[in-house]
Amino acid sequence: MINGGSETAVAPVGGSQPLDWKFSQVFGERTAGEEIQEVDIISAIEFNRNGDHLATGDRGGRVVLFERTDTQDHVGHRRDLEKMDYPINRHPEFRYKTEFQSHEPEFDYLKSLEIEEKINKIRWCQSSNGALFLLSTNDKTIKLWKVQEKKVKKVCNMNVDSTKAMGNGPIVGSSISTSSKQYIANGGCTSNDFSFPTGGFPSLHLPVVTSHETNLMARCRRICTHAHDYHINSISNNSDGETFISADDLRINLWNLEISSQSFNIVDVKPANMEDLTEVITSAEFHPTHCNMLAYSSSKGSIRLIDMRQSALCDTHSKLFEGQEAPGSRSFFTEIIASISDIKFAKDGRHILTRDYMTLKLWDINMDSGPVATFQVHEYLRPKLCDLYENDSIFDKFECCLSGNGLRVATGSYSNLFRVFGCSEGSTEATTLEASKNPMRRQGQATSRPSRSLGNLSGVVRRVKGADNSGVDANGNAFDFTSKLLHLAWHPTENSIACAASNSLYMYYA
Repeated sequence: MINGGSETAVAPVGGSQPLDWKFSQVFGERTAGEEIQEVDIISAIEFNRNGDHLATGDRGGRVVLFERTDTQDHVGHRRDLEKMDYPINRHPEFRYKTEFQSHEPEFDYLKSLEIEEKINKIRWCQSSNGALFLLSTNDKTIKLWKVQEKKVKKVCNMNVDSTKAMGNGPIVGSSISTSSKQYIANGGCTSNDFSFPTGGFPSLHLPVVTSHETNLMARCRRICTHAHDYHINSISNNSDGETFISADDLRINLWNLEISSQSFNIVDVKPANMEDLTEVITSAEFHPTHCNMLAYSSSKGSIRLIDMRQSALCDTHSKLFEGQEAPGSRSFFTEIIASISDIKFAKDGRHILTRDYMTLKLWDINMDSGPVATFQVHEYLRPKLCDLYENDSIFDKFECCLSGNGLRVATGSYSNLFRVFGCSEGSTEATTLEASKNPMRRQGQATSRPSRSLGNLSGVVRRVKGADNSGVDANGNAFDFTSKLLHLAWHPTENSIACAASNSLYMYYA
């Protein structure tokens, strides 16, 4: 990768050879001809920090949690594994853990606005005392959830035997005789000669509370609301473990996880006159290690890096990253397709990955003159931009992700395809995969091209990789623009990708 502004050839292990991706699992697979319910479509995916848990959110406001099982199955055999002189080829396997209703549809009576329950983003917080914590948000409300195993308490050893009970009458076989007593209307007894037998009643005993099993319980710990006038597009946890940010079109707010009643506005791009508005915030994320730094992207294709130590309201940015527009390439769609839909920091905090409609761009935060690499995702769509504008597909917001080691990046496309690119120096990896049980089925049409230099600026060679100009798949079928793979996540420590194809969650490994 790029180091210190000079071009340095790095040959990391596994960075030059394309990965061989294989199908691992699918959850919620639909049968042929099955009608998909709108509320079941997945709208958010996120691995937790160590990759042992995976969370998905859907348009119905539900959050579903999965837990990893392959590591648990091998814990008891660690000593046996240490004796072996060859590696164990094991890939992440997950199982359903639990689900809960995170958000419900609401109505804002002041603005006469319906607030849908769709989960926009999910972010994991630090675990504590065996409990899982995560943030989920819809357009207006952020919630902090605690998921923990709770013992189910039951009352046992009851005096009443349900098999002998007859309606509301006396218990059959009871040791208390009622035939010799005269009762009055209010329940009193006219006879006072009642006495306990010697030794008491052998059949009478105290009930006992026991805990036989445990259930997973999801409890909402905090509700953060009434802080955004516009739809929330991002939430991001800080590395300090205490705060997080939420962003809408015009503002970014800073919250404390323990305080839901107030937040601090740290970025405000709203002009005094809304007619002067030229761009909006599209995504925001904290730096992975520096708690004072965060980056946010805009609809004009720019990224701003800000330092919260400079001022309480970060009106000015520390660095501005903008791509250079090629001369003569401007058109009606230029600004629309330049809008950045997602932004992600690499694990080392040195690089930023952004996704606009047509490309992935990798940026070095030490070099603000332009991206160090550009990856063409679906260049074959450029002649079809007019049609995509007519059916609103041009406004689709695709997410992006990086591998834990920073050697590869991935993003989605149409026809339930996603693409994986190698970003190490000299890599030509540009793989096209389909979200199905046969992910390599589309390999016939994925023609990856060698990197070509676009010029040398500050000693860095920029690359455009993975151009794919075909408009049909290997079988000659036209691409399906209604089937779009918007959401995907890369496992933090292994080459494993989880992606959402409508209501189905597919997982792959390499």
